[in-house]
Amino acid sequence: MTKQASAMASPDLSSLSSDAGGLAEAPVEAFTAVRNETERRTAPLSAEDQQIQSMPDASPAKWHRAHTTWFFEQFLLGEHCPDYRPFHPDFAFLFNSYYVSAGPRHARHRRGDITRPSADEVTAYRRHVDAAVVKFFREADAAKLREISPLVEVGLNHEQQHQELMFTDILHAFAQNPVSPAYDPSWRFPAATRSGEDWLALNEGIHTIGHAGDSFHFDNEKPAHRALVGPVRIARNLVTNAEWLAFMKDGGYRTATLWLMDGFATASGEGWQAPGHWREIDDQWQMMTLAGLKPVNPNAPVSHVSYYEADAFARWAGKHLPTEMEWEVAARAERLNDAFGIVWQWTRSSYSPYPGYRAIEGALGEYNGKFMVNQLVLRGSSLATPSGHSRITYRNFFYPHHRWQFTGLRLADYD
Repeated sequence: MTKQASAMASPDLSSLSSDAGGLAEAPVEAFTAVRNETERRTAPLSAEDQQIQSMPDASPAKWHRAHTTWFFEQFLLGEHCPDYRPFHPDFAFLFNSYYVSAGPRHARHRRGDITRPSADEVTAYRRHVDAAVVKFFREADAAKLREISPLVEVGLNHEQQHQELMFTDILHAFAQNPVSPAYDPSWRFPAATRSGEDWLALNEGIHTIGHAGDSFHFDNEKPAHRALVGPVRIARNLVTNAEWLAFMKDGGYRTATLWLMDGFATASGEGWQAPGHWREIDDQWQMMTLAGLKPVNPNAPVSHVSYYEADAFARWAGKHLPTEMEWEVAARAERLNDAFGIVWQWTRSSYSPYPGYRAIEGALGEYNGKFMVNQLVLRGSSLATPSGHSRITYRNFFYPHHRWQFTGLRLADYD
């Protein structure tokens, strides 16, 4: 069945969503739960672990911790608390990400160069801002809490996004380490569900796509609109490592006719012969995981594949990738296995605005809208997604060559 689940036992904040007024009524609890989860995910990391930036697309854990703190300092305290003074005058430059409206920023691909402030100083920064935010919440009246509730929700969901990135970024860094260190030796890949018929048939029909309620959502999930979907069959199950091994054995990475031109050029140039984090050792495939190097489990869903690879696999299988609209309609039917909680699933839909979309005003309008080009949509959630963060209308997006995230696929068929 379709279920919203996430690994690592992170707290579920869905009960504090704005549709029930929970956030305005209990902002301290919601805020501290998310902030504590970031620190829980950081706890196994040394100061050296927190410093590394293994590639331009990743960021150091220390930077994630500081950037999410800057978000609350900049947009909540800076704009709504007149007496607040920034913790350090350099931090806005160091830890702004891409908010041009908020001022200049350090180059993304050079975040690993920020050896100072130290991890301990970032901890002090987080404690300083946390104390100021909690004090602000406790002193604000009900009207003010209702006013800032949408901003706080964005900030909390923003931090949850970075919590997921902390896992994928440190896993990528550890995968470059020749001793294959473990983030958590007891970690296990979630078990997949295999039940019911292999395919879910969707008859042709007009469906509402996008977020239609008042509960929290990002602006790229709106406006809700009508779309023609079907006829199509959606695979109930995720593609497994065993199926991927068959693709590899059949020369999938070497057969140019299976690939988009850009994809084959990328795969050839990068020397791809298997999914990301896979290694062939003594004629056996192993995979770098959060528990270190482990044998590839043939029954587990394949992970760390790019859109290019997913598209090539679908063509090899004689099938297709679903559109994001097809995925959403199928997920609403609650008959997809593992739609949430194991791997994000590539769709063949370009990340573009829904009809009538307008970015919100101000710096937060830079959050999603300006990235709506040259990227593909993924749906669902992954094992690294914090509990309560996923929903059926959520639109994740990455460039087609990206594969350091927990990304996999399910197939579609039009025959």
